[in-house]
Amino acid sequence: MLGFPANDFAGQEPRSDDEIADFCQANYGVTFPMFSKTVVTGDDANALFRRLGAAAGAPEWNFNKYLVDREGKVVARFGAGTEPDAPELVGKLDSLL
Repeated sequence: MLGFPANDFAGQEPRSDDEIADFCQANYGVTFPMFSKTVVTGDDANALFRRLGAAAGAPEWNFNKYLVDREGKVVARFGAGTEPDAPELVGKLDSLL
């Protein structure tokens, strides 16, 4: 699990990288690596999100989740409405392990 903060959606993430990491740890119990804020949509999206978007669709809002298999193939995208412990996400993840 990796976290990539972005301010691409209605300016909801104006904080600094350190403030974002602290907020996510305090409010969501995040223990996985958090990367620096990046652009995830449009022409200026970073290379990773251009690849993810081309394979499974660009993120439509915050908290999108992409599953990538051991060979680096994008196998699924789950939108913001899918909780991290949702049965469909966990089932797909289990099938990859």
